Amino acid sequence: MTHPPRRRTSALGFPLALIAALALLLVSETSYQRSTQAIHDMAQSYQLRLDLFRLQRLMVDAETGQRGYLLTGKPSYLEPYAGSAREIGELVERLSRYYEVHRTELPVFERLAKAMTTKLSELELTIKLRRDGRDTAWQGVIDSEIGLEAQRTVRDTVDRLADAEARRIAQHQEQVSESLLIGRLGVGGMTLLSLLAIYFFFRQARLRFEERERQSAVLQAERDSFEAQVRRRTRQLTQLAQHLQTTQEAERSRLARELHDELGALLTSAKLDVARLRSRLPGLMAAGDGHLPPEVNERLNHLNEALNSGIALKRSIIEDLRPSALGHLGLVVSLGILTREFAQRCGVAMHTDFDPVTLGESGELTVYRFVQEALTNIAKYAKAQRVDVSLKSTADGVNVVVQDDGAGFDPDALTPSAHGLVGMRYRVEAEGGRLQLQSQPRRGTRLSAWLPTPVPPAAPTAEAGEAPAPQAGDTVVAG
Repeated sequence: MTHPPRRRTSALGFPLALIAALALLLVSETSYQRSTQAIHDMAQSYQLRLDLFRLQRLMVDAETGQRGYLLTGKPSYLEPYAGSAREIGELVERLSRYYEVHRTELPVFERLAKAMTTKLSELELTIKLRRDGRDTAWQGVIDSEIGLEAQRTVRDTVDRLADAEARRIAQHQEQVSESLLIGRLGVGGMTLLSLLAIYFFFRQARLRFEERERQSAVLQAERDSFEAQVRRRTRQLTQLAQHLQTTQEAERSRLARELHDELGALLTSAKLDVARLRSRLPGLMAAGDGHLPPEVNERLNHLNEALNSGIALKRSIIEDLRPSALGHLGLVVSLGILTREFAQRCGVAMHTDFDPVTLGESGELTVYRFVQEALTNIAKYAKAQRVDVSLKSTADGVNVVVQDDGAGFDPDALTPSAHGLVGMRYRVEAEGGRLQLQSQPRRGTRLSAWLPTPVPPAAPTAEAGEAPAPQAGDTVVAG
């Protein structure tokens, strides 16, 4: 058997694909981490800018409340001042923690914090002086422009810190854009690699499919050749088995005729001689003293019994070789005689159901031998108490069934020496029929055979030697 050459697949294909996948995973994860961190920092910068602008607005609110109180002396103006001062302290503390991490703008923030402290001190001092009624003193503090200078410093430092955060936000945005670009390039590259991998995969799959198709074609051709050989050999074996069985039956018929004609004539002639001699004994006895020696009479009786036994044995052998009832009385009567003799000989309950059937001489002999062999096996192995034998006509043939309630057996465990069953199967299949065996240990055995109805002489027949090979002829086990 020849095989087409195998195509070598690239040993680097899978490692390269694995490396590319790992590289894409690494790039994607790195880009994700960078983008996540950049977005977090950007959100923090946005929040910081909001805090700076809110700090500036709170300072204006505090100063507005202070000026209202100084002008009117109403304590209600101090409520915005107190709330703004308290919130300014919280914001300054939060900004201080941020710039301890981002120390680049820490000097600018320290100037802002100092200016805020100065401005809040100026506001607190003027309010205290106004509450104490020292109008000239608080007016002098305002005229000194200490608070104005601190306010300018707050505004300038807030602008510088906000600009720094704006630049940081721009850097983060650029970093996110770079990460997205890297991820995009990575996805595009991996997509391209995936498309190439899919192309090579399908190409390799197509090549392998074509190779399998070629191998399947070669195997199918060889299988067809083997099956043709098996069918030819099976047909030849079937023809040979049929020829051997025909020859065997012909030889049995010849032996039966020889036994009947030759041996039967000799035994009958010897018995007639004995009878003639016995009839002449009284005359001999009268001529003599009227008595025969006892041993002569004993020998004559023994000879007569031996001749009777020989004639009975001859008849039995002839019946085994070629059942005379089959040719003279027909299949149904012959089966009835066979089953009755078996029941008497083996002491089993026999139940029969025979319908008149139409079979040729060869088919009738096959059915008779089938039942005969089945009963022989029952007598040898089954230890049965009841046996059922039926012969039924169907639309396209004849069914014969022999069933017992004996020991049964496992059909799969049959030994090659089971020649009786093999012979029955070949004999049935040689007639174009099929045989089925159903048995289980301790559940009896059912042996059935189907034979087709013979084709009328006027109908076209199949080519000589090509008997049909039914598919159901295999041995099966009952469920």
